[in-house]
Amino acid sequence: MDQTTITVGQRRRLSLSLYLNYVVHGFGLLILAQNMANLASSWGVTIKMVSFIISGVGIGRLLAYLITGYWADRLSRKLFVYLGMTCYFIFAIGMVMSPSIPVAYGLAILAGIANSALDAGTYTTFVEMNNGNGQFNVLLRAVVSVGEFILPLLVSFFSRDGRWYGWTFLIMAGLLAINAVLLMPIRFPKRPEVTSSLKQDSQERKNNPGRLIASGAFVIYGYVSMALMIWFTQWVTLFGENSQYYTASQSHWLLSLYSIGSILGVLTLFILLGRNVGEAKIIIAMNLIANGSLIMLVLSHQLVVAEITSFIFGFSAASGVMQTGLTLFMKLYPQHRGMVTGVFYFFGAIASFTVPIITGILSDISIQMAFAGDIVIGIVAVLMAIIIALATRNIKFVS
Repeated sequence: MDQTTITVGQRRRLSLSLYLNYVVHGFGLLILAQNMANLASSWGVTIKMVSFIISGVGIGRLLAYLITGYWADRLSRKLFVYLGMTCYFIFAIGMVMSPSIPVAYGLAILAGIANSALDAGTYTTFVEMNNGNGQFNVLLRAVVSVGEFILPLLVSFFSRDGRWYGWTFLIMAGLLAINAVLLMPIRFPKRPEVTSSLKQDSQERKNNPGRLIASGAFVIYGYVSMALMIWFTQWVTLFGENSQYYTASQSHWLLSLYSIGSILGVLTLFILLGRNVGEAKIIIAMNLIANGSLIMLVLSHQLVVAEITSFIFGFSAASGVMQTGLTLFMKLYPQHRGMVTGVFYFFGAIASFTVPIITGILSDISIQMAFAGDIVIGIVAVLMAIIIALATRNIKFVS
């Protein structure tokens, strides 16, 4: 049971297992997009159809985020961590065995549910394991990037040697099976009771007209900050191969550089937040950098420029800046942090669902058009960050 006090050794083992789950989650975020051509060939469909199947991941998140968050508070953190692992395991095994598109779409939905269940059990566990400090949750973004870095290398390795693409799915399933055994004897921390001390006087914020404007901007930012990353990771490899005429290895390397940049960006953000640099300033700066690098990547035809800008984009857009936006949003509504988290990631889940559909339609025009559309998302993200900063400048936040 998770209603117990855990030792230092158990904390370390629990942290290791939880972080390993998010390495696998990094696999899960990219594994369909990185194998689009192979899956299309195996199923006898177009790449556009595979892109539509990927949208099922977003539907799974939409269906599950609010539900898993609600029940994880009432049942068991460990139960939901295992639920996420089980759903991802079935997804990984099922995808390489699926003979039909409807089954594949159902498995994609299951992957979205896995994401939601892992978040519900993991983010809360880290907070409770560190006496309410959520700083270690920021590192989850770096751990996800480790998985996003490794997977394209594996895909490239198996593709180069002419091996079966399904090995990447089986490796994902194997890691989950090993981690399930490691996690089984580990106790989870005791959940604290909610007390009246968490309630705050919000009359000043209610009377501030910037609050409503900021709330709308935060909701839109929840969508575009997720869409910005999904758009890039789904299409950068195909953009490199089909529009820029890089080799398959060079194109996969762009995504790995994005992941390396993301890891360094998370560490940088971790330090900046630890020094109390304002969240609004960070959000504006990171989104400006991300959009500038994306524009350079689309306009340039030089491999070295593509490599540098992919790294910079990962450093800025996937640095945990989305989570930083959520932190600021929660400060706007300190009495409703759970609801705010659910709403914010719910709109992120809408992005997971709609981006593959939008980009799939754009790909009928050209792969370059499908990828370049991310610039529009980047511009909207910058505008929302500026609106948030302006609308909240006179609001006294409660941490």
